[in-house]
Order: sequence, then C-alpha cells, then structure tokens
Amino acid sequence: MSPPSLLELAGRSLLQDEALAIAALEELPKELFPPLFTVAFFGRRSESLKAMVQAWPFACLPLGALMKEQRPPQEVFQAALDGLDGLLAQEVRPRRWKLQVLDLRKNVHQDFWTVWSGTRLGVCSWLKPASAQPVPKKQKVDASSTVAAEQPLAPLEVVIDLSLKEGTQDAQLTYLIEKVKQKKGLLRLCCKKLKIFAMPMQNIKRILSVVQLDSVQDLEVNCSWKLSTLGKFSPLLGRMSNLQRLLLSHIHMSSTSPEREEQHVTQFASQFHCLQHLQELYLDSISFLKGHLGQMLRCLSNPLETLSITNCRLAESDLTYLSQCPNISQLKDLGLSGVILTDISPEPLQVLLERTSATLQDLDLDECGIVDSQFVVILPALGRCSQLTTFSFCGNRISMAVLESLLHHTIGLSKLSHVLYPAPLESYEDVQGTLHLGRLAYLHAKLKRMLHESGRPGMVWFSANPCPRCGDRTFYDPEPIL
Repeated sequence: MSPPSLLELAGRSLLQDEALAIAALEELPKELFPPLFTVAFFGRRSESLKAMVQAWPFACLPLGALMKEQRPPQEVFQAALDGLDGLLAQEVRPRRWKLQVLDLRKNVHQDFWTVWSGTRLGVCSWLKPASAQPVPKKQKVDASSTVAAEQPLAPLEVVIDLSLKEGTQDAQLTYLIEKVKQKKGLLRLCCKKLKIFAMPMQNIKRILSVVQLDSVQDLEVNCSWKLSTLGKFSPLLGRMSNLQRLLLSHIHMSSTSPEREEQHVTQFASQFHCLQHLQELYLDSISFLKGHLGQMLRCLSNPLETLSITNCRLAESDLTYLSQCPNISQLKDLGLSGVILTDISPEPLQVLLERTSATLQDLDLDECGIVDSQFVVILPALGRCSQLTTFSFCGNRISMAVLESLLHHTIGLSKLSHVLYPAPLESYEDVQGTLHLGRLAYLHAKLKRMLHESGRPGMVWFSANPCPRCGDRTFYDPEPIL
C-alpha cells in the first residue's frame, strides 16, 4: 500500500485540526488551495472556508461550480461571503490579496476544481495566480514608505445568474443582497444571465437595484405582462448596455387608451438605442408588434445575428421594413414560426432572403400559412442561401410539385443537411385533413429517391405534422416517428 500523498495528509489535518490548518494557510502552496477548499466546502468547515477565501491565491474563486454538485447549507454559503467581509474590512489591500471575483454561476469553470486536484491538465490563463511580486533584500524601511506601497482597495465582484419568480425568495440570494447593500460599493453584484418569470414589478425593481445592470448579457422575460408593465420595466432594460441576447415573451395590450399604449411602445422601442451589443432578439406572442416592428428595428444600433419572431401578428408594412432594415443583412438565424403570412405578399420575404443569402444558416417558417403561389416566389432566393444548414416549414399547405421544385432549387446548397417539410396536399384523404399514411410514405420515398439520384443521399428530409390526437408534432421517415 502506497504512503499517503501530501494532499491527503493536508486534507486529514484540515478535518482533524481546523485551527492548525487555518494557521498554516500563509505558507500553503497555491496548488493545495483548490483541493483543500473542496474538503472544507463539502465537510462544512465554515471557519476554514472563511479563512481560505481571504487567502485565496487566484483572481477568481469559482464557488458556483462546487454548488452545482451539492447545494451547500446556508451557514457554509454565508461563511464564503463572510470571508469577503474580512478582506473588505481592511483599510488597505494586503500584498497577498489576489481575489477579484467570487463566481457563483453553476455552469462555468467546471474544469477548475478537477484540474487543480490533479485529474486534468491545463487551466484557463485568467485563473492562474497573479505573478508574485519580487522579494527585495531585507532592509530597514520607513513606515510611511510601506504604507505608500500598499494598493488602495478596489471593489470585489460577485458574479451570479438570476432567476426571478414568485414565491419565497431564496435565502442565499437574500443574504447576498444584504451583504452588497452593507458594503456600499465595495462589493459589486454582477449578473450575466437574468431570467424573469412571474414576480411583482416592485420586487423585481428592489432586487435589480443592487445589481450592476451593465453586467447583464442575457435577458429572458417570460411573463404574461401587460404593455403598461413592460413600460415600467423599460428604463431598467435601457441600462443593460452590454446585453447580447434578449428574449421577450407574452406581452398583452393594456385596457387603456390607444395614445397611452403608443407611449408605452415608444418608451420600450427607444431602449434599443442603448443596447449597442445586442446580437440575438427573440419575440414571442407580443400583441403590440403589428404595425410597430419597424419602430423597434429602427432603434437597433448594430446588426443582429439572430431574429426570431414567433406567434405574433404582423402587417405587410412590418415585413416590408424588415426586408429593408440595415441591421438584418448579417442574420444567421431567422425564425417566423406562427406568423401568419397567408394574406401578405411574398415579395418582402423574397427580398429578406436575398439580403441575408450570404450569412443565413437556419430558417424557420413553420405554421406560417404559406401556400404554393407564395412559396414559388421565394424559391429562387432560397436557392441562393449558400450557408443554409437547416430549413423548417412544417404546417404550411404545399403540394408535391412545389416540394419537388424546392428540392431542385436547394440541391446545390452544400451545407444544407436537414429539411423539415409539411405532408404534401396529395397525402390527405379529405378536406378535414385526415392523413393517408400510405400516400405520405410513397411521396416521401419519391423525394428520397430524387435526393439519391441528385447525389445528395445524406441530406435528411423529414415530414412533420401535428398528431390529430395529442397535437404533438409527429415526424415521418417514411413511418411515423414521434
């Protein structure tokens, strides 16, 4: 049996004599901090945790990655924050102080703890300890020069992902918010991902009042808000100047005057001027969008990479402006699922595809009510989308002849790998929409044969239609695949 390693001996010492282990932190090699911190964390050694936070030899302490494995008791979480207290209580920064960020996010830095436990090689460069200051030869120095050499205090950052919903507020979040308030600028609460579900607006404002809103990069608002409530939130959105991704879902019209509604829309749209890093915009079930899409897009500061408008009503003027908008020419993902286009001219969509043909990778036109006469108009533009990888247009009334024409137009798109198409009109038994599976299998086999004969047997074509019993989408290749 091999003798215990230095790490094992240090871990045993920590568990047996916490006071001795704390006293040894000043001389502890940096390589031993992560594994010993893990021992203290899972062993609920609060005093050791507090001391190790203060002596942490790296710029970042990714505590959230440990919390993902096991939610710590409240006293353990508080001990880590109390360790920050010990640092911030000092009037000048100690020379040994390296910690700058306490990261509480659970889905980042997963490798850090295993790397420093010796199970993997390499570590992110920003997690390397700060370079040590050269040690001068021992000499007498004036006390005033020692003080001058000390660095002034700089704020510490605590990084989190927030999910706000109704119910009892998380005890750990409550404690964290109180700590941030107490430190009055010395402790900065940064949030990279913010999700808002059902929660009273006054509670949202109270929590976000302690968050550095310019740190938010990803925002999801999944609330059944009235437009007037969105208006109250708009000033907060405008302060998220580094926002890269915005998802807004289920906003309903308020029962107020049209003039007041227009004011709320204008207030919301004007915030887009401040979002100079926005790349992805998702709008789902937004009742006020019809006739106002241009007003929003006109306020964009930079080109979008993703635009998804789902289950919304649009006017032809909206689609016309979208096709001409200067900030959509670099789109990689375009989704219009559930936007009914039956009574809208196909020309704006044709222009939109032409303008994005050099960059568009994913196109979703599911449940748009598109018919043959409209689809044939956009086919030439679709055939020029050289970067297209996925195209889905289920739930539209398309004939087999138009599907064959689609295949001919897109067969030369070398990157196109998946096409999800609706069951062709010829595969239905009656006007009530009863699907004849035998006909569908025959038509699907015909398309697959055409793909093979055209030299593209690897391109995957699936037919997809809602199940008449449960409503879930059923895929056919050629047999039903749920």
